[in-house]
Amino acid sequence: MPDIRVRFAPSPTGYLHVGGARTALYNWLFARHMNGVFILRIEDTDADRSKPELTTAILKSLEWLGLNWDEGPFHQSDRLDRYRALAADLERAGHAYPCFCTQEELQAKRSLAAGGRPWKYDGTCRKLPEVERQQHLADGIPHVVRFRVPETGETGFDDQVFGQIKVDNQEIEDFVLLRSDGQPTYHLGVVADDMDMRITHVVRGADHLSNTPKQILVYRAAGANLPVFAHLPLILGPDRQRLSKRHGATSVEAYRDLGILPEAMFNYLALLGWTPPGGEEILSREAMAQHFDLAAVSKSNAVFDPEKLAWMNSQYLRALAMDRLVPLVEAELKSARIDTTIPASPAEFGQTVALLQPRMRTLRDFSQGGRAFFTENFDYDLDARKKFWKDPSLPVFLNNLADRLDRLESFGPGTTENTLRAFAEESGIKAGLLINATRVALTGQAVAPGLFDVMNVLGKERTVARLRRAAKMLGEPGAGNT
Repeated sequence: MPDIRVRFAPSPTGYLHVGGARTALYNWLFARHMNGVFILRIEDTDADRSKPELTTAILKSLEWLGLNWDEGPFHQSDRLDRYRALAADLERAGHAYPCFCTQEELQAKRSLAAGGRPWKYDGTCRKLPEVERQQHLADGIPHVVRFRVPETGETGFDDQVFGQIKVDNQEIEDFVLLRSDGQPTYHLGVVADDMDMRITHVVRGADHLSNTPKQILVYRAAGANLPVFAHLPLILGPDRQRLSKRHGATSVEAYRDLGILPEAMFNYLALLGWTPPGGEEILSREAMAQHFDLAAVSKSNAVFDPEKLAWMNSQYLRALAMDRLVPLVEAELKSARIDTTIPASPAEFGQTVALLQPRMRTLRDFSQGGRAFFTENFDYDLDARKKFWKDPSLPVFLNNLADRLDRLESFGPGTTENTLRAFAEESGIKAGLLINATRVALTGQAVAPGLFDVMNVLGKERTVARLRRAAKMLGEPGAGNT
């Protein structure tokens, strides 16, 4: 068997979609499993829509996911002469012909076509006498180059995911290879590239299934060996419709900005259509590469569940070593423009991050739900205020608690808890009332790490100041409910 060579070939007309990322990931896993070669190719022949900055963004997203390529990136825009040469070769061999039909003529034919079946080119120029064809060429009449599809027989292939697929050649129109401006179509460019790059396996989305018979015809006309094809099921949104912007974030870059870790994204995407032996959900890259098998990819469309991704991210986040997590949290706080005033030292910062780590699902949670741990500029959650700041006596209780805590010589989880509970008992109130109200005063949230651990990382000065600030706010009319 020849060395395995696969490719990922995105078009830089948008950011890297999670569907494209899954395709790249499966190619990468297959290449690593087979000790093969993973090639990166940029299909940028659409000059109007392709943007260099989008190419850069795609490369950065692949690098962020850890999908390192072995060859490339190769740009189709650098290979235009090769595509034109292949089209000329096919034309000389009788597998292609010039088509002089104008867009207006083709549109008129589409409009007259009977409903129910998609219109396909009727072969007008295929039937042109050679003399007339040569005269049109001599006159410089603009034309495209179309492939001459066999009029009989069928074209089929054995897909590694979907099995045997056959199409009657009469269902395939004489498709365009080269546009009138000399630019190649997808069918011409992809076959030329896969031939020249010696691609052995084409692993791509199921939306390309209908393209494959056309490309097989080009391979055969060019005298090339066919690669093995494997088409991956689509990725749908929670409503079972094709994943799109209306479902929220759809690009790898967007999920990175939402605070998803690359290893979590990698792991989650790998399971969108493939189940590893044993059914484990959390696997290392090495384990996935060891077990990956195209034959185990499901035919069924996968559903992208942001909640499942967040859960998986939380598992990776909790297991992350502090020497990696702390810089990521610092970068997230900087991105959120939080001018950190606390903690005061790197050691205290690390202690605060460690306290929050078990409760965070994404890096963004540190700058949102965990905001009060890093700055005095935070808000009190409205629902938390309505639920836990209802007692009219709270301003007095919080002020008195602040005084008690301020007098402590040793300020730690044990002494602060004993002080609060003793004060609650003396005041004839439930400790829970005071604990919940204090939690909102210190963090702005109804749910947070253990209150006395929170006090410990904030320190006595900030704890006391926040209690007094909350007491002052609660002393204002309607403060607990607005």
